[in-house]
Amino acid sequence: MEKNKYYRLIPKIDVLMESDEIKSLCNNISREYVLESVRMVTDNLREFINNSNNETEIEKKIDSVTEDIKKEVKSYTSFNMKRVVNGTGTILHTNLGRAVISKNTADRIQQLVTGYSNLEYDLGEGARGSRYSHFEKIITKITGAESAMAVNNNAAAVLLILSALCKDKEVVVSRGELVEIGGSFRVPEVMSQSGCKLVDVGTTNKTHLYDYENAINEETKALLKVHTSNYKIVGFTESVTVEELAELAHKHGIPVIEDIGSGVLVDLSRYGLEYEPTVQASIKAGADIVCFSGDKLLGGPQAGIIVGKKALIDKIKKHPLTRALRIDKFTAIALECVFHEYIDEKRAVKNIPVLNLINRSIDDIKNHADTLHKRLTAEVGEHCEITVEGCESQIGGGSLPLERINSFALSIRPLNMTTAALEKQLRHMETPVVGRVVNDFFLIDLRTILEGEEEIILEVFKNIFK
Repeated sequence: MEKNKYYRLIPKIDVLMESDEIKSLCNNISREYVLESVRMVTDNLREFINNSNNETEIEKKIDSVTEDIKKEVKSYTSFNMKRVVNGTGTILHTNLGRAVISKNTADRIQQLVTGYSNLEYDLGEGARGSRYSHFEKIITKITGAESAMAVNNNAAAVLLILSALCKDKEVVVSRGELVEIGGSFRVPEVMSQSGCKLVDVGTTNKTHLYDYENAINEETKALLKVHTSNYKIVGFTESVTVEELAELAHKHGIPVIEDIGSGVLVDLSRYGLEYEPTVQASIKAGADIVCFSGDKLLGGPQAGIIVGKKALIDKIKKHPLTRALRIDKFTAIALECVFHEYIDEKRAVKNIPVLNLINRSIDDIKNHADTLHKRLTAEVGEHCEITVEGCESQIGGGSLPLERINSFALSIRPLNMTTAALEKQLRHMETPVVGRVVNDFFLIDLRTILEGEEEIILEVFKNIFK
């Protein structure tokens, strides 16, 4: 095949830049970016011609050069982060942003960040203040702790606590609690980074109080308890309670530090789920420092919240790492809003999306599924097999790993394409719809479909099958 004739058919860069279609692109983006896109597309076209022996495909590629330039320019002007419809049934989906915050919280954030705020300004004193002051009082009121602060995530909280309180000293922890959290971050590695020495006691499935007691010496600076929120060991097991650890630790004049993980503030057993230890219970049991995530069962922004004894929190606040790990104004505003909801538990369950989704009634979900099924069938029923099926949702985000919640899903199988092709198209829509494929059906779990998202789903399917 004579390829030189195809190379000659590639439009020259200056000719492309002077065409009306390409010139119009400069109205929304600088000429330099458009020129870079033109060069990239024409270079890719030369490479395509060099690697292909299909004349028809080469001719099509040459004919589409202007459209390819438009697409490349659009990639500069389009936002990568998008609103996604979560049809997976996983409430705290780490890949989809974990906890959804409420509209009230979002409105409050918008109100404050579009102007100046008293983030670190004490209005009463007319002097510099603390960004923790905006939420510290409400957190201590709800948890029963003496003091509180927050950093950018819970792994950072553990790192900061150990760095500030235990550097160059020993910290005793059960071997069964040396967990790995998301992204391959492991408790032993975090402890090593903090400069303290890990002393693991007991075995994977059983740790006794005497294991801790036998490990305590003059180099011991703290006892650490890590809640295994993202997995469960069942069967022949035994662990030591916070109360027992606190009594032992305080007898030796050292603190108990607990990483409670998900940071739940309400007793979930009241809502039909397995009991998950609450922050309040840990403080009441005698833990001196408790840290937990903001964007899991708490239902707020990503943060690592630290509560406990004032003397210890004050020491942590003064550590140099605190500034490196501190939260920004968006997080500070959101934390204050979320904790205000917990002043009344009923209000929290209603207004915090995570708790609301967990507590959605199965009848409500079934009604939503039936309504969406009827409407979707009317729009694309000739192209798809659509039914309503029972399914199970999960909490996700490393919380309550064994817990499953009954739900209902739309079960969809396209008639003129593969289910894999449908799933891919749904992911590439302007507002992507993410679900799960089971037995060659695409499932949309209605538990995690938020108010108003039914209209998005309908529009997306109409666009795919129009």
